[in-house]
Amino acid sequence: MSLARAAFLARPRVAPTLIAQRRPASTSSHHEEHHGEHDSTQYPREGFSGPIWRNTVLLSLLAVGCYKYAPEPSEDVYLTRWIAMYTAPRDLWLELNAKHTAMQQEVSDTTILLSDAKKPRVHRYRYPQSFEQVSPFLAPVGMDVDLSGLVVKGDRDM
Repeated sequence: MSLARAAFLARPRVAPTLIAQRRPASTSSHHEEHHGEHDSTQYPREGFSGPIWRNTVLLSLLAVGCYKYAPEPSEDVYLTRWIAMYTAPRDLWLELNAKHTAMQQEVSDTTILLSDAKKPRVHRYRYPQSFEQVSPFLAPVGMDVDLSGLVVKGDRDM
């Protein structure tokens, strides 16, 4: 037996596979462990013993205790007196609101007056110099009008 034939017979044999059994584009052929990147991060153990749960329980106990041992609602509670010390009296707010209402009424009256205002209806000429350029020889006899008191107003004259 020749050396080449012995190498051919000694090689490992691969089991024959059908083409229909292979799915190279499927998701089953793409596993994370094939890429060589492994997540070696050590995550902390999760449970109800974390600081967030401890703080939640303590704050809820504190809220229940404050509610249970808080004073009865009345006008003589220290918190009510402290808030009243830093607030303005009721009469001051009534006076300020009345003043503000009167000023707003004046503003609205002025706004209505200005929005309803209209210019007087006057026919204004775009080119008022055309009155001065008229030839006196084109007027027929007896049809001459005295324009000495005429004031011509243009677009820019008010």
